[in-house]
Amino acid sequence: MSKSKTVFVCQECGYESARWLGRCPSCNTWSSLQEERLARNPVGGWSHGGYGGQPQPIDEIEVESEERLSTGFGEFDRVLGGGIVPGSLVLVGGDPGIGKSTLLLQAAAHLGREHHVLYVSGEESAQQIKLRATRIDALRAGLSVLAETDLDQVGAAVDRRQPTLMIVDSIQTVHLPELTSAPGSVSQVREGTSRLMRWAKGRGISVFLVGHVTKEGAIAGPRVVEHMVDTVLYFESNRDQSYRVLRSVKNRYGSTNELGVFQMTGGGLTEVTNPSALFLEERPTGAAGSVVVACLEGTRPVLIELQALVSATSFGYPRRVATGLDLNRVALIMAVLEKKVGLSLGNQDAYLKVAGGLRVEEPALDLGIAVAVASSFRERPVSGKLVVMGEVGLAGEVRAITGIDSRLREAEKMGFAACLVPEANRRSLPSGCALEVAGVRTVEEAIALAMEG
Repeated sequence: MSKSKTVFVCQECGYESARWLGRCPSCNTWSSLQEERLARNPVGGWSHGGYGGQPQPIDEIEVESEERLSTGFGEFDRVLGGGIVPGSLVLVGGDPGIGKSTLLLQAAAHLGREHHVLYVSGEESAQQIKLRATRIDALRAGLSVLAETDLDQVGAAVDRRQPTLMIVDSIQTVHLPELTSAPGSVSQVREGTSRLMRWAKGRGISVFLVGHVTKEGAIAGPRVVEHMVDTVLYFESNRDQSYRVLRSVKNRYGSTNELGVFQMTGGGLTEVTNPSALFLEERPTGAAGSVVVACLEGTRPVLIELQALVSATSFGYPRRVATGLDLNRVALIMAVLEKKVGLSLGNQDAYLKVAGGLRVEEPALDLGIAVAVASSFRERPVSGKLVVMGEVGLAGEVRAITGIDSRLREAEKMGFAACLVPEANRRSLPSGCALEVAGVRTVEEAIALAMEG
């Protein structure tokens, strides 16, 4: 007879306890522990499975040179590191209705022309998926749809179909019958992901998992799921914009923090090959507080517009608001402007945002933030043909940044004429740059040059 064990599992971090606790000792979340009953296998010990391999000397391991599979989207392939790696496990998260299923269905349709693809849905019926596939022109003979939540039944379908790619939409809806906990619980999500990982590695099947996100924007379920997969992608969007941003935060087969931009249309998602033009198309001319900055997302340079509005406060304590930027970084830059440049910002409200709804976090934005705040405070606009980049130190110095070559090439391609860069970067510029590049050593020097004329 199989025995069972009752444990209390935190639904936020996966911490297990033999008794119920009001607050999780690991993540300090209140009332997050729920009772779950796990079944033992007849031979004893907890069933985790494996790949069935034997230890091998690393220099004797044979590696097959397999080409990556293209998704049909250059932007999607870029974020994945060049395409889908056979046998990889990819987790895709995002807000409800943002287009995760549409993106994966379009990629599955592209691969379905030459490969067998299995789309497993626990949220929609097969008829509903076909209606969406008809609308986005994703009907392919190689694409099979299975509306099922039982992973044992999914495994049987995998044995029959032998797919090259499998999509599970979503990991929170599928379950293992031997676990008595509800679908979406920590035990179900963890054990279900573990089984899918064994299928991916043992059979060479590329598996995509769709994950729901919490109100804080993180993928729901324990963080252990992100550690088990090979790649973690986040699909982001501003509710007021038609474009979508696919961002890589973990990738064992490529660069992290890569960025792919898509636009939602009536026929599905289309890729945006020039995101700089998208983010700058509505930029005002001659407006104080508007500065163009060259940021680097993974290996891709993107030009964005930083906007700052500085006005006298009506309260005893000035407000600091940042949209798309780290508020702590903004406060640090404003302190440098007060101490090293002499701007009296202690009685001024400051509002900063990245135009277009994009969120960026990079040291190269520091100089752009400083110039934008100073421009708004002094009511002196910055030239519309100028791009600013550089890291700012607490002593007011401008430090060197990485990827200066690609940033300058992007600025030149977009028609800009001049650029402010750290002096250390200017000394190592490649030959043939058509931009007028000025090197600066301090924030004060950068502000003076940016507001000339």
